[in-house]
Amino acid sequence: MPQTRLGSFLAARRARLNPDEVGMVSTGTRRVAGLRREEVAVLAGVSVDYYTRLEQGRERNPSPAVLDAIARALDLGPEAREHLFRLADSPVGATPAPARPQVARGLRELLDAWPDTPAIVMNHRLDLLARNALADAFYRDFASADNYARMTFLDPAGRTFFADWERSAQASVANLRLALGRDPHDRPALQLVAELTERAPEFRSLWERNDVRGKTHEAKTFHHNAVGDLTLSYHAFDVRGAADQQLIVYQAEPNTRSAEALKLLGLLSTVHH
Repeated sequence: MPQTRLGSFLAARRARLNPDEVGMVSTGTRRVAGLRREEVAVLAGVSVDYYTRLEQGRERNPSPAVLDAIARALDLGPEAREHLFRLADSPVGATPAPARPQVARGLRELLDAWPDTPAIVMNHRLDLLARNALADAFYRDFASADNYARMTFLDPAGRTFFADWERSAQASVANLRLALGRDPHDRPALQLVAELTERAPEFRSLWERNDVRGKTHEAKTFHHNAVGDLTLSYHAFDVRGAADQQLIVYQAEPNTRSAEALKLLGLLSTVHH
């Protein structure tokens, strides 16, 4: 069956992307330019067979949700996305919200108004979108405090920072499962899962268990290289007007070793700044 205009467009756009441009780890020898069909399928959250049939013209009625997922996977801008929908003879609809929303200025100011406790804004993919100064000091052991799952599985500091590493690892995986349950075509989440599956055997093993769980409020113990162990509880608050974001505030029990360590960490953060 000859390739359709839709199939030709998909193949051409796929050929223009390299794995590192979409956050994927490149493996094996590449005989052609761009992404493989299998990689686009993973990023879009569809089966390889389905995506192959789209390119080959054997599937002609993709849903708007699938088209949006493919548009994100191929990093299409608004005009290219609209063109994709028209080639598929599908209503264009509204342009989806950006994958990584911005934290409102007022919320950032609120974080800074709490100098004595670590406070962060996190999304459902476990990205750390914003931190106050004490949270910066709290996560200083990490090379990059950008995503809790990456910090847990890929940064060597995670093995010591999270005192109960297995518990933290299980929680991270279960939270990512929950995120993809809400939006199976979430491209950044799919990229993150693909990256961790490739680079962290423990993640791959836990992912196959299909555990699903949201955040708990149990106290957790952390080991910080500068101030030692801290046992902290935390509260998570949904951010009004940003359904994907949560404000998370850590606290130490008053008059404890952890409270003293948190005060010391605050002093150290002031010195470093």
